[in-house]
Amino acid sequence: MSESRHPTQLGKYRITAVLGEGAMGVVYKGFDPDIQRTVALKTIRQNLDAGDDSPGAPASRFRNEAQAAGRLAHPGIVAVYDFGRDQHIAYIAMEYVEGRSLASYLSAKLRFTDTDIPGIMSQLLEALDHAHDKGVWHRDVKPANIIMMANGRLKVADFGIARIESTHLTQTHYMVGTPSHMAPEQFLGKAMDRRVDIYGAGVVLYQLLTGRAPFAGTTEALMYKVVNEPPEPPSQVEGADRPACFDPIVLRALAKRPEDRFATAEEFKQALLDAVGQSIDDTGWEKTVMMAAPRAARAPQAPPTIAPPSVGSASSGAPPATHWDKALLTQAEQTLARHVGPLASVLVRRAARECHDINELYAKLAEQVTDPRARDAFLGQASLVTGGSLRTAGGTSGSPPSLGSKAATGSAGSGTALGGPLDEAVMDKAQALLAQHVGPIAKVLVKRAATGTDSRAVFFNRLAEAVADAAARDRLLKDLGRLP
Repeated sequence: MSESRHPTQLGKYRITAVLGEGAMGVVYKGFDPDIQRTVALKTIRQNLDAGDDSPGAPASRFRNEAQAAGRLAHPGIVAVYDFGRDQHIAYIAMEYVEGRSLASYLSAKLRFTDTDIPGIMSQLLEALDHAHDKGVWHRDVKPANIIMMANGRLKVADFGIARIESTHLTQTHYMVGTPSHMAPEQFLGKAMDRRVDIYGAGVVLYQLLTGRAPFAGTTEALMYKVVNEPPEPPSQVEGADRPACFDPIVLRALAKRPEDRFATAEEFKQALLDAVGQSIDDTGWEKTVMMAAPRAARAPQAPPTIAPPSVGSASSGAPPATHWDKALLTQAEQTLARHVGPLASVLVRRAARECHDINELYAKLAEQVTDPRARDAFLGQASLVTGGSLRTAGGTSGSPPSLGSKAATGSAGSGTALGGPLDEAVMDKAQALLAQHVGPIAKVLVKRAATGTDSRAVFFNRLAEAVADAAARDRLLKDLGRLP
């Protein structure tokens, strides 16, 4: 759709950007002038909104989303503000959330740790428990409908096929949902209740543990497996390497008969907390970062190096330790974010609490990058900060790029001459130039880059690797090359 075909305004909302387009319609970024806030405006295509109120019809699902989510007020659920029509376009004004779906992280093969997972699931289950208390069943709980923000908080979205008690909009026996996350009763057209969401949440838990759904195949094959076959316990899935304490929880959530599952989302959450052996502080803002450990024996650890107040532990209210330079952690976050996105901030904060030196920190973070090529790139960048090679548990190592590599020479054709000796005066001037691109971390990077070399060329190229943008890296190399 060309830019000219998009409206400039819907109702009172001014359109400021196009966020996405799909088969159902367009999602815009908008602005509410009355209360001065940014909103997301979800619209339905005119040719789909023909007044069809039959279950599952686009227009019916669209109104259903507004009515279902509009009943809910919970920090873990995307808020709906308004529903209206303008220029024959139906729209929903909702909370504008910056983040990425859990599905995008799973597709990128990001591995969540055994302590991440209960925190993620607790947020999801708290949101579902609120919806259930308000008489709303989501019925399409899946990673694509769970948004993770940079601070680790989750938002449940897309109540388009939700079941509202005492409403005709989505009839109980109408088969809707995403096949890989549908409960047996959804496939069979049987009566259903809130426990369809318990099943969907169980599939999400299975994906977090193993990286895949419990069943796969065509819709027909999925239907047979979901109705008839038990899932493989997560601890037995090849490559998952998860503790067996999660197995009974997953198997109960995925039980074939609703009465064999957890009765409520709260009961499901409590089972997870019992498994990890420590409760979560519900007032904590960073629930994905948990210090709870499985009940299996674990060797005593030294005190953490940094501990933001995030979980319900005796020390959670204590000020953070000062062993870490904030600039170092910021640099680590920026480097990791190139490979895992906004979740980097959460992963770095958690790793900083568990690690005690910079080499250990970067090695720990590298384990979160599962793609081998991306991990090598991350480790190569990390070696500029650590001053040497790193090795992860899987044996992958990284070292500073050689001068002959593309990364070391900047973009093609820069032609920058990087000769001459390295001395304190050059290092001071190089630090000032690098600080324009990376901020206070420049001081640390200069010291690291100068370690083990007296070559100005090697030193400059090591510094250039700290700049992610190719054009900015080129400018830095040119500026460095002009130093006397």
